[in-house]
Amino acid sequence: MRLLACVLLLGFAAGDSWWTVHQTGVDANLRGLALVVHRSGTIIWASGSKGRVVRSIDGGETWAPLNIPSASNLDFRGIQTFDGKTVYLMSSGPGEASRIYKSSDGGTTWEMQYSDKRKSFFLDALACFDGKSCFALSDPVDGKFLLLATTDGVHWKELTGEHMPPALPNEGSFAASNSSLLLFEKSQIYFATGGPAARVFHSTDLGQTWTASETPVLHGKPSQGIFSIARAGDTVVVVGGDYEKSAANEKTAAYSNDEGRSWHLAEDLPSGFRSAVDTFDAGFVAVGLNGAETSRDGIHWAHIDSPASGLNTVTFISGKGWAVGPKGLAAQFVDQTEYGATSTNP
Repeated sequence: MRLLACVLLLGFAAGDSWWTVHQTGVDANLRGLALVVHRSGTIIWASGSKGRVVRSIDGGETWAPLNIPSASNLDFRGIQTFDGKTVYLMSSGPGEASRIYKSSDGGTTWEMQYSDKRKSFFLDALACFDGKSCFALSDPVDGKFLLLATTDGVHWKELTGEHMPPALPNEGSFAASNSSLLLFEKSQIYFATGGPAARVFHSTDLGQTWTASETPVLHGKPSQGIFSIARAGDTVVVVGGDYEKSAANEKTAAYSNDEGRSWHLAEDLPSGFRSAVDTFDAGFVAVGLNGAETSRDGIHWAHIDSPASGLNTVTFISGKGWAVGPKGLAAQFVDQTEYGATSTNP
């Protein structure tokens, strides 16, 4: 009954599709996504396996690949841009396979800005406040999660971990959707973990001090935990589960109504593992390999249709939403709630 009530609350018509599917033309598992919304249209950037980066400047109608020299073996799991000219790109992998690149000319040329030879160094997510202020999250190095930061868009440095709680043995963060790291209101940083615990780390002073809170999201195995985090107002939402069991819906989402200090299991859960969540005008959208959901409050999730191959990540900017997934798939979100427009125009 709660699920039915949530569907009615969201107010969409049965049979209406929530996604307009596009093919980018690349054979890659896409996990990085960034949008630039102009009056003239929407520019979409996506990145993924096999060193692939693609861009559409016409709202997804056509796509062009971009070349990063000597990067065909990298897995680009994060991409960030605000104006389409300054672009940050993150690859994930052990040691030197984790890198941060930057383009200042819209992807024509690229400069590698950061990498690390330590084997435990593994970048999971990249997030930016603007074109110069960015953060990147790595799995624990020497017993603590590692955060990199740049304030000038050029030089990256490690933040001190002096006031960060230590990582648990085998605890890590997930690089499945570039959304295990969240920046909020210019001063707050969140990141989420998995493995032996599903925790949310929170800093209110740009990483100088930290708290860590337990959540009820499924954990205990290396494939389990929180994969994505989003915040709207005082409500923080996390999604995840077990990526080895994409159709299992055990403890796949939790919410906090006090900015992340205390956590509760969602009452109507997403119907499977979810790798990404983001906010849109009517609440939250979560996506995964076996489906997608919307929620007004992070407590009740209502299933919506999604592409058969599944989705890895979802991003909303200025009311426009896109998602990407396996086999070079991209999909534009079509808001079917009574609170949003249903137009698919770019």
